[in-house]
Amino acid sequence: MKLSQTEIDNELKNLPGWKIKNKKLHKEFLFENFNQAFGFMTRAAMEIEKINHHPEWFNVYNKIIIELTTHDMGGITKNDVNLAKILNEFE
Repeated sequence: MKLSQTEIDNELKNLPGWKIKNKKLHKEFLFENFNQAFGFMTRAAMEIEKINHHPEWFNVYNKIIIELTTHDMGGITKNDVNLAKILNEFE
């Protein structure tokens, strides 16, 4: 179920570094080098596959930009919030 703006605002309080951009949960991860960034993506991919909820992400050298939304629900859901929490654990 799509979260209300109030629910999203409440969830953001527990998601360090995440904000709303383009109606999606958005975070930019910065690492020391490409190897660390790629390692993050590899570790995260294993968990992402387990929950079958895939992010939109973009990587250039040591920077990864991630946006989360549930397309078939038309917005941010609890699945997106849960994935954001998982991704923060790999940072």
